[in-house]
Amino acid sequence: MKKRKLGNTGLEVTEIGFGAWQAGDECRSGRMTENDAITLVKTGYDRGINFFDTAPGYGNGKSEEILGKALKGIRDKTVINTKFGHDAEGNTDFSHIALRSSVEASLKRLQTDYIDSVILHNPPFEYLNGNSPVYEEFEKLKQEGKIRAYGSSVDSSREMSEVLNTTESRVMEVLFNIFHQETEKAFTAAQEKGVGLIIKVPLDSGWLTGKYGKKSAFTDIRKRWSEDIINRRAALLEKINFLADDSTGMVQAALRFVLAFDAVSTVIPGVKTVQQLETNISASSGVLPGEHVKRLVQFWQEELSGNPLPW
Repeated sequence: MKKRKLGNTGLEVTEIGFGAWQAGDECRSGRMTENDAITLVKTGYDRGINFFDTAPGYGNGKSEEILGKALKGIRDKTVINTKFGHDAEGNTDFSHIALRSSVEASLKRLQTDYIDSVILHNPPFEYLNGNSPVYEEFEKLKQEGKIRAYGSSVDSSREMSEVLNTTESRVMEVLFNIFHQETEKAFTAAQEKGVGLIIKVPLDSGWLTGKYGKKSAFTDIRKRWSEDIINRRAALLEKINFLADDSTGMVQAALRFVLAFDAVSTVIPGVKTVQQLETNISASSGVLPGEHVKRLVQFWQEELSGNPLPW
């Protein structure tokens, strides 16, 4: 598995990371046993993955617990990113007062005495500004050795710029995929400041796997998509079907598109099965042709830059 620098944190992470939201949610809901979830994480590690992304709110803390059990004994060989703002009980609190207790709870669930990075979990815009007292608390936790780095999870270049220009953040989780390329506007600035970019939602909540179409219906968080949005997604997918061929699947192409940008440190597709895990990992074994990257950038500029999709 190829590795990249996580900004200037001094850490190296695998290009393909392990997005542990789905594993935690599947386990908490009973659709996956805890043993199966732990085995899935261990399999990811055995296949070369060293970067694991989680949050207190994923499966009401179950995601962190799974990682804690699965990575016990190999913790020093892995890099863990967790979040702050949405707790395991379903509460939302981004105040500096709540930060320390959130980190302490995550440390306990993860069975570790340090966390490589802790990020604000899609906070209101005012918490992205360095004047927020949450950053002073982040620095204290860093000095105490409880965290190595901190940052934020964001969805736009405006949010990215606010973090980059006003804080000492060294990691950032960013929405970016073939259908959502607006954040790329701030990639160069992030790279120049030594901020490692963790790319979330790389498969557009599953749409870029190629397995959904106009007749698809959802009962999970994706039920927020209207029929018009589903139809539009299906039409857009048809316009990029040149990506898949006998040697490359849509998942591989979508992940390789993200990895075509040098500012990206790692990408964190979700994982529910070993088959999905293997497909994700295989994306690191090749690159997307440069002409395809250019074509996809042009596709976004023409089809989506002025009329973005809700995700």
